[in-house]
Amino acid sequence: TGVAMMKFKSPPVNSLSLEFLTEFSISLEKLENNRACRGVIITSAVPKIFSSGLDITEMCGKSMEHYTEFWRAVQEMWLRLYGSSMVTVAAVNGSSPAGGCLVALSCDYRIMAENPKFSIGLNEAQLGIVAPFWFKDTFVNVVGHRTAERSLQLGSLHPAPEAHKLGLVDELVPEEKLMEKAAAVMAQWLALPDHARQLTKTMMRKALLDRLLAHREEDIKNFISFVSKESIQKSLRMYMEMLKKRKS
Repeated sequence: TGVAMMKFKSPPVNSLSLEFLTEFSISLEKLENNRACRGVIITSAVPKIFSSGLDITEMCGKSMEHYTEFWRAVQEMWLRLYGSSMVTVAAVNGSSPAGGCLVALSCDYRIMAENPKFSIGLNEAQLGIVAPFWFKDTFVNVVGHRTAERSLQLGSLHPAPEAHKLGLVDELVPEEKLMEKAAAVMAQWLALPDHARQLTKTMMRKALLDRLLAHREEDIKNFISFVSKESIQKSLRMYMEMLKKRKS
C-alpha cells in the first residue's frame, strides 16, 4: 500500500531514551529512503500510553558527554519527523505528555482515542523544565500563540476532548476505530500528487527546521547548562522518587 506502520514498544511507558530515539531515527531514515513508502502511521503497542516523553533517567546524574549525545538524539528525531517528506499520521492511543506530545505535534495529522482519561500536552513547566524554542514553535504552529502561551506556562496536560477543542489533535474517534480512521486519513492525503504536497510541507516547515539546524550546537549547550544545574537535578530526582513511589 506504500504505507508503513510504526509501533512504539518500550514498556512500561515508551520513554524516549537514547536507545529508543536512535532506533526511531534510523527507522524513519530507512522508510524515507524506501521509494515505495509514501506514508507512515505512528502509534503505540503499549496499552494506555502513546509515549511518556523524554526519559528522565537520561537527564539525571549523567556526564556532560552523555547529555550532549542524548540531546543530539532528541534533535535528530524531531528534524527527521518534522521534516519528513512522507505523510505522517499520529494515531494517539493513550496519554502523550511532553516529548510524546512533540512526536504527535511533528506529524501531519493527529487522531486521538476518544477517552477522557488520555491526555496530551507539553507539561515541561510542571517539572521545572523549559521547553526549547523548537518544541514551543512546533506547538504554536499547531494551536496558535495564545493557546500555546497559556498551556506552556501552566504545563497543562489536556484531556482528549479538550485537546480536540484546542486543535491540538485533529480528530477524536472511539478507540477500536482508531487504526481504521488513520488508514482512511492516510488514503485521503496520499490521493494528492506527492511533489505538490511535499513542496507545500517544506514551505510551511522550512523556517523552523532551518532555525534549529543553524543553532544546533547552541541549543545543545543551552540544554546542558540548564539540565546540569543543581536545582534542576534536584527537581528531576524528586520527580523520579515520586514515580517510584507511585509504582510501588
